[in-house]
Amino acid sequence: MEEYILKVTNLEVLYGRAILAVSDVSLDIKQGQVLALLGANGAGKSTILKAITNILSLEGGAVRSGSISFQGRDVLSSAPDDLVKRGMFHVMEGRRVFGDLSVEENLLVAAGACRGGKLSHKQVFDLVYGYFPSLYERSKGMAGYLSGGEQQMLAIGRALVAQPRLMLLDEPSLGLAPRIVEEIFDIISRINREQGVSMLLVEQNAMMAFSVANRACVLETGKVLLEGPVDELVKRPEVKELYLGVQSGGARRSYRRNEAQAPT
Repeated sequence: MEEYILKVTNLEVLYGRAILAVSDVSLDIKQGQVLALLGANGAGKSTILKAITNILSLEGGAVRSGSISFQGRDVLSSAPDDLVKRGMFHVMEGRRVFGDLSVEENLLVAAGACRGGKLSHKQVFDLVYGYFPSLYERSKGMAGYLSGGEQQMLAIGRALVAQPRLMLLDEPSLGLAPRIVEEIFDIISRINREQGVSMLLVEQNAMMAFSVANRACVLETGKVLLEGPVDELVKRPEVKELYLGVQSGGARRSYRRNEAQAPT
């Protein structure tokens, strides 16, 4: 069995044939692992996810160089729907549910990707409702009337219906109350442990990301700044200052490799 479910090697992404959004990024995820992808807005996090699911062309982007493999097979020559059927699911930023459809109908839309899955439709729906009981209670209601937290649960539930082996999660905490964020991240952690789903997690809330991830990768302006096991990264002064709110005093600094920023 391929040890790495995902490997990204020396990835470069351009938008509009001119704007370099991602430069020489490499990362990998082992079977069952959770990798957190951290960085400021514009660092290239969502672009990497879109490259992995091969949907960059929808936004005028393209991979200029590098390679991406999923379960040992090339991604860049695969259609996005084929990647879903192979076990990859992208939960995009912004809770993109079908508001005019019911909760159950939203899940049925994803059920078309279950071809070859081990679970029947009933079993996988029971699985979703087991993780998200509030969705079962509102299964006949319109998704557009759900709260933000419930819509995020539905977006993750749709991913589960597709029985993924790799789930890409883009900012699952965005715009949600702290209590709901904790609940959703607890469920994300359970899905990883109980279902063995590998995950690539893009998240601004570093504390929550570190609580579920095995490893993390920090981006700055499209390049990898730091990477490694979470328990080692949280000890780094730059990570403490930039992501955990621990101030080390002095002027603001750039932590890019071999680059110092003069005080302002």
